[in-house]
Amino acid sequence: MKKIALITGVTGQDGSYLAELLLKKNYIVHGIRRISSNNNLKNIKQILVSKYSKNFHLHYGDITDSTNVHKILSKVKPNEIYNLAAQSHVHISFQTPEYTHHVNAVGCLHLLEAIKNLNLITKFYQASTSELFGNNGKKINNENGPFNPVSPYAISKLYAYNLINYYKEQGLFACNGILFNHESPRRGESFVTKKIIDAAINIKSGSDDILYLGNLYSKRDWGYAKEYVFCMWKMLQQQKPENFVVATGKTFTVKNFTNLVFKKMKIPIVWKGKGINEVGYNSINNKPLIKIDPYYFRKIELNYLKGDYSKAKKQLGWEPSVNLSELIDLMIANKEK
Repeated sequence: MKKIALITGVTGQDGSYLAELLLKKNYIVHGIRRISSNNNLKNIKQILVSKYSKNFHLHYGDITDSTNVHKILSKVKPNEIYNLAAQSHVHISFQTPEYTHHVNAVGCLHLLEAIKNLNLITKFYQASTSELFGNNGKKINNENGPFNPVSPYAISKLYAYNLINYYKEQGLFACNGILFNHESPRRGESFVTKKIIDAAINIKSGSDDILYLGNLYSKRDWGYAKEYVFCMWKMLQQQKPENFVVATGKTFTVKNFTNLVFKKMKIPIVWKGKGINEVGYNSINNKPLIKIDPYYFRKIELNYLKGDYSKAKKQLGWEPSVNLSELIDLMIANKEK
């Protein structure tokens, strides 16, 4: 008998890759999509025209609506639930803290309460985040923390993280995947990695655009989203629920990432100036291409995040294989099509 999975946030980067993975594993997959005027289905369009489409079902919904959540779960009765829906942009969370909390924290609670009230026998995956660690002073972070969130986004995710642990103690199979930054060709346009790649390609094509960035010296642990969703699935195949860090164990600054992207586009960058006056120039013609905009700095900066995925390697047999250079190649190749 086929397993039934429900994915919230199915039209996003992670949700679309996870749906593809589960369909190939012979699941029946249900996805929740928000009602939107732009009908954004680009990340799942290949599913809708594939041989797997008969096993793929979309539902209009929003996890901030408890009645809607209850209705969908009572209809679908999933064996596995992957909660990937979120207001996931950290910068925006400072501007919309209440909305961020409703989606990321209360939305998770709605799902857990619906499972309990419907007496469903299901396994629950919560998309947690490396942002939980915040400015904790650690050089590398594992499942034991400590946590020190420094944004409304991270605080809302810590609420959900603690909810999972609470409901797990009550007998629900529920776990947190503490994923560090993960990118792909399906990354949203407003995220810095996609923004850098799009700008470099446009400049290479002759655009006079200037790429505006925030903190160049923020270090992140970047992996490939398609590999990370496989680890999500592995977590729900275990005998007992546990939390896992998913990461590469390597860090690069935003400046490192930017230099590598422009180098691959054969646009050599030389940097001049300091602080908010630092500018990246085309070293061939001395044309300014990259500038700093204070708007993109966080109210509380988070300068360093690095993950220890040794538990996932030991217990799940998972480890990353795509390095940052290869990830950038994938993103550039997809954009240039």
